[in-house]
Amino acid sequence: MNINPKQPTHPSTPPHLGKHSLKDVIQALTSEEKINLVLGTGMAVDALPDDLQGPVVGDVDGRVPGAAGTTVAIPRLSIPALVMADGPAGVRIHPQRDNEPDKTYHCTRFPIASLLASSWDVDLLERVGRAMGNEAREYGIDILLTPALNIHRHPLGGRNFEYYAEDPLLSGQLAAAMVNGVQSQGVGASIKHFVANNHEWNRYSINVKVDQRALREIYLKGFEIAVKASQPWTVMTSYNKLNGTYTSERRDLLTEILRDQWGFTGLVMTDWFGGDDAIAQMNAGNDLLMPGSQKQQQVLQRALVNDELDASTLDTNIENLLRVIQQTPVFKAYQYSDNPDLKTHAAIARTAATEGMVLLHNRAATLPLSPKLTIALFGNSAYQTVAGGSGSGDVNAAYTVSLQQGLAAAGYTSHRALGDDYATFIADQMTELPPQALFRPPPTIAERSVSPQQIETVATQVDMATISIGRYSGEFADRNAENDFYLSGTEKQLIEQVASTFHSRQKKVVVILNVGGVIDTASWRDQVDAILLAWQPGQEAGHAMADLLSGRVNPSGKLTTTFAMTLDDYPSSQNFPGDVLEQTLSKQALLQQSQDDNMKQLFNVEAAEVSYEDSIWVGYRAFSTRKLHTAYPFGFGLSYTTFQYDELQLSDKQFEKELEVKVTITNTGAVAGKEVVQLYITAPQGNLIKPTLELKGFAKTECLAPGASQILRFTLGESDLVSFDPDTDHWVCTPGTYCIHIGASSEDIRLSNNVEKTEETYLPLEEFR
Repeated sequence: MNINPKQPTHPSTPPHLGKHSLKDVIQALTSEEKINLVLGTGMAVDALPDDLQGPVVGDVDGRVPGAAGTTVAIPRLSIPALVMADGPAGVRIHPQRDNEPDKTYHCTRFPIASLLASSWDVDLLERVGRAMGNEAREYGIDILLTPALNIHRHPLGGRNFEYYAEDPLLSGQLAAAMVNGVQSQGVGASIKHFVANNHEWNRYSINVKVDQRALREIYLKGFEIAVKASQPWTVMTSYNKLNGTYTSERRDLLTEILRDQWGFTGLVMTDWFGGDDAIAQMNAGNDLLMPGSQKQQQVLQRALVNDELDASTLDTNIENLLRVIQQTPVFKAYQYSDNPDLKTHAAIARTAATEGMVLLHNRAATLPLSPKLTIALFGNSAYQTVAGGSGSGDVNAAYTVSLQQGLAAAGYTSHRALGDDYATFIADQMTELPPQALFRPPPTIAERSVSPQQIETVATQVDMATISIGRYSGEFADRNAENDFYLSGTEKQLIEQVASTFHSRQKKVVVILNVGGVIDTASWRDQVDAILLAWQPGQEAGHAMADLLSGRVNPSGKLTTTFAMTLDDYPSSQNFPGDVLEQTLSKQALLQQSQDDNMKQLFNVEAAEVSYEDSIWVGYRAFSTRKLHTAYPFGFGLSYTTFQYDELQLSDKQFEKELEVKVTITNTGAVAGKEVVQLYITAPQGNLIKPTLELKGFAKTECLAPGASQILRFTLGESDLVSFDPDTDHWVCTPGTYCIHIGASSEDIRLSNNVEKTEETYLPLEEFR
């Protein structure tokens, strides 16, 4: 090292983390050790340019092959190295290890976040989190890089599959439940990507321009809820710039808002290779730079010597890191087993998948299916079912149950010759696919074209048909409108021909959407008898689909994002994904210096920006206020039974500090089921324009037997009625009449009542807890 700063005076016996104060341990660190502590140990990718290779800090701790990253160990002070693993849909590590060729280290692939969110069930999210946390702990991982809770601003956002919803209240409460579940196992969670990471296009460089009201009410709110309700051990900053400055370099975001206003006490880390200026990141309160690079090490060394980085700032960053380290399994010397209970966790994954699938369409009670039907399974994904996304959301599971396998296990017989044709087609096409680019969605097989003659033949030999529409998801690229949001020509033709042929014989057709995000349904839904939105349901996909189709489980999932009539109906479509700028990039340009073509493609960056001109008008807020017709609204989902909403009661006619809301839900149908109940408010219009509806509470009933009822209770506080006033930097509660709505969706309001607020209330940021 070319550095010779003043070194601390060491006692004969150095202090040890956990036995001495953090102040004493930090004072005992050398300057070199301090710098190494705030950097990860690097990323093992040979194709990276030299400056972005890992810093020279000794051997990388490889105790968990395939983990996302590690920190530096300093044994003389009893500071261990942390291991972090990706985890939006389960723990992502390598399933095999070089020295143990006969042993596997599989993890459970849970459903994607969009499906989990569609359950509207905080208890379920916590249960899934506990299972994920347990697997992380038993595989020797200290921090699981989950949950991701950015807003579904636009349906083509490439990582929407990792995110929960278009609504911040729902996103925040579900994320908090996931964090609580993971951290109940003694493993840390990392909420991400903080903040406004709503695109993959030029994600390393894009400048997101968003007004303060939208930032506070839409994009920060979910993080605020999750931080206050669960205190995650870590927060991961996003790649993008926010109003001109990288999020990892914004002190107002990371210190003033996150710590001072919200009370966050944990560790802030970058996303991998995020940001541009290591000194600015340290000063902002971004404590740990991941995965760590030689360039960052050199920059921080010079900055400390030249007083460009204050030693006290570095000490504060290290204190935040050490405080988290003391909570981890490795610090507590947990003897992990490398043998989590994958069978039990698979059952949880199956339950979660059934709870979050959404029944969109069910004409003439087509579903549930009668037992022992013979079924023609059309569509590639009936046989090669998409379990989840790629990139950091990938999981190396032992298996994925296809729809074909799930229906067979449930007692249904599929058309053998049709299945054989699909199997041959898929196998042949697989040999023609190019290699998968690192982290990107896998190359996909175009939908098989089925001749009218084969459809005619098959239709005479089975009782009904299903058509599976499959989509893959992944990092580094946003989705496309053509052949993705909108069906391909082959898919449209398949639906038309199968529907017309089977309907001519009075046989039903069910479409199953095996997708990671919103797709067009309006243009073809009337041609079929039922539509099940199965999402990407994890490794138990086929079993879970069969559970819903057969009626073994009554569907109870509801949409957490609006399905519009056309892509242009989303206000964000006017400026998604953004515009390329003519300016020079600095650090991120290094990512293009690699001689590896795959690496150049992976880290393709241009100077770019996007203006969130839609402001707060995201999702149902825009559709309800502007009275835009939807294909399926936010909060929508059908059931095999019916529910009645009665007896809406408010605890008072005047709103003071708090309001209790009660409603009775009764199952009025013939089968048992659960209902998701949503509470919206309509606020009086003051100086700030308010949406027609805003979600302020939700609950899912227990499984109600026919005729059974349950009373649901909600509590509204003053903070639920406020809007952010950028002119005063206050949250403002406008006086007037507030309408409390109880609904089955944002377009299906069942009960309403009013409460009066007599005085305007201002809540300063530092008091808004």
